[in-house]
This record gives sequence, C-alpha cells and structure tokens, in this order.
Amino acid sequence: MFAVPTLEALIAAGHDVVCVYSQPPRPAGRGHKLHNSAVHEAALQHGIEVRTPISLKGSDAQEAFGALDVDLAVVVAYGLLLPKAVLEAPRLGCLNLHGSLLPRWRGAAPLQRAIMAGDLESGVMIMRMEEGLDTGPVLATLRMPINDSTTTGELQVALSREGAKLMAQTIERLAQGPIEEQVQSGDGITYAKKIAIEEAHINWARPAREVLRHIHGLNPAPGAWSLLNETRVKILRVRLMAGQGAAGHVVGMPLIVACADGALQIIELQRAGRGLQTAEEFVRGFPVVIGTRFI
Repeated sequence: MFAVPTLEALIAAGHDVVCVYSQPPRPAGRGHKLHNSAVHEAALQHGIEVRTPISLKGSDAQEAFGALDVDLAVVVAYGLLLPKAVLEAPRLGCLNLHGSLLPRWRGAAPLQRAIMAGDLESGVMIMRMEEGLDTGPVLATLRMPINDSTTTGELQVALSREGAKLMAQTIERLAQGPIEEQVQSGDGITYAKKIAIEEAHINWARPAREVLRHIHGLNPAPGAWSLLNETRVKILRVRLMAGQGAAGHVVGMPLIVACADGALQIIELQRAGRGLQTAEEFVRGFPVVIGTRFI
C-alpha cells in the first residue's frame, strides 16, 4: 500500500510510467490464493505493464530493465536490493522514498521500529540509491510527529500520502536541473530489521509506555498478542491508565491490565477467527473478571 500513492501522484503529474516492478503475487486469505500486491493492481488499472521477477540479480532481468530506456526509476517499499547494473541504467538514476529520518532506521521495518523504540518523530526522505542499504544521499525530507496514540498503520497512511507529494515535487525540481544532495551522517545509524513473529508476544512486565509502543508499532501487522484463558488474542490499541498490580493481570474493567509500572486499558482487540472488537464488545462474549491474567 505504501507505494500506491506515489504511483498515482506520478501519473497525475503527467509522467510516462512505462513499467511497474512489484513483488510476485503471494498466497493470502483462508484459501491461500495468489494475490497481487496493491501497487500491481493499481498499475493494471492504469494499463501499465507490470513485471514481478523474483530477483534482479540475473543478466536477463537486468537487460530487460535496461531495455526500458527510462530517464528515472522510482523505488518505494520494493523489498529487494537493486544491483549496480539496475541502479546505473536510468539516465537520472534511482530515487527511493524511504520511511524514516535517515540514517536512523535503515532497512526493512523503519516505521514499526520507530514507534516500538519510542521515537518522537518519523518521516520520509527522498534518497538517491546506492549499492549499500539505504546509504545514499538525501534530496528531500518531510518530518512527522509520533505520539502515544500513533499506530504503524496510521503513520504509514499519512507518510505514504505526504511522501507521494514530496516525490512528485522532487522529480519536478530534478527536471529543472541538479538538486543539492545531502550526504548522510555517519552518526546515529540504526537498522530496522524485519519484524520477527516471536517479537509480537507481549511482555507485560515491561513499563506501560514501552508495552503501549510495542502494541501500536505492531498494529496492524503482525499484531501484538497475548494468551487469555489459553486463547490467543491480538491487542491492537491501548491507552495509558493509572493502576497497579501484578504484571499482566486485569486490575480494572473494561480490560485494564497492569504492567511493570502503571497500566494499560485495552481499546481494540481480536480473537483468532473473529473480527476486531472494542474491549466492551469483547467481554460481553468472553467473560473476564478482575484478576484474570494475560500471559
């Protein structure tokens, strides 16, 4: 989804988008049927050719890309490192819309990591791509605050929209002549590794704000989870509350859970095979009493 607004912005600006590269269709849903990515579907709706190579390392894939003879390549959340032959093929190079304030959070999951780490802001940067992982010089920056109610899903929507505008503006400036490019600092480098499934388990013995940021950073996917009466429950949205008790135990209703310090009120959660529910809706169908423990 992060790439779609940029594609739409480039088309709206009158650029000739000759081809879209996307990850191959993936199995999804209960039937595990193959589904195209969101940007794949958007490109098809505009009649744009879509290519889905598993890799760009082979000579055939690189020659096919070079044969497009493009002025510029725009990369948004593609998920593959581009080899040197691809980076050098476009006349004006390759620009990447990256969802962090580089050099902080280079890598695969910058928005999730920023929220989970307690960062007070995130943003997007337009970066000229190099062979290194998100190491290239920066052409444009947009900053956005993060607070205790911010989820990754909400931040992604906002930054994808504003990032699309920033990319269109940057390309317009680039068309008029060279843009000053800021080399990234060697200080403050961090890496946003891909979210591992085992990270999603909630540790209620941590401070309440850390648990909140963990939950909101994993909303919507993969979703932070805990066991309640041996039932796995995804917890997607919470708020800080006063309260104390043994970590993980319900100390108030509806669904106020104690942490190492303070407590969190669960706002939205989801049982396996069920839809998203508010805490009030959940306890009507899944009785919970004071003292019940989330594990």
